Amino acid sequence: MTVSAILLGILLATGLVLYLHDRFTSGRRPDGDTAGQAEPTQPESQECCGMHITCEKDSLIAGFDKELLYYDDEELDRFAGRQADGYTETETEEFRDILLTLKPDEIAGWARSITTRGITLPAGVRDELLMIVSEARASLKQEQDGIA
Repeated sequence: MTVSAILLGILLATGLVLYLHDRFTSGRRPDGDTAGQAEPTQPESQECCGMHITCEKDSLIAGFDKELLYYDDEELDRFAGRQADGYTETETEEFRDILLTLKPDEIAGWARSITTRGITLPAGVRDELLMIVSEARASLKQEQDGIA
C-alpha cells in the first residue's frame, strides 16, 4: 500500500512539473488565451495534400520568420532583387551547389530564408528545390502510411 502511495505521489509530482514547464515555456495561459504566440499564417485544411507543385510553393513561402536565418550562404545576398531569368550559368551553379549541400531537413528553411532576404532563385534551381521537397514529403507520407 505504501509503495503504491509513493508511486502515485511521484507520478503526481512529475505531472505538476511537466504542466508548469509547459505553461511557462509555451506562452499559453490556463484559460486558453495564446497571448504572445504567433498566429499561424495559414490555416490547416485538407485543401492541399502536399503532392502538387502549387502546394509545395505555397507551403515553402508561408510562415516567414522576421529574423533572417542564414545557411552559410551570406554571399547570395548580392542577388537580392534580381529576376529569375537574369542569372548567368555560373551564378545558377552557385545556387545549385548550396542547395545540394544542404541537409534534407534544412531545405525548406533555406527556401524561406532566400525568399525572406528578397532573393529570387534561378528558374532551374527553383524547380529542383520544389522537386526535392515534394519527393521528401512523398517519402515521409509513405513512411507514415507504412506505420499506420
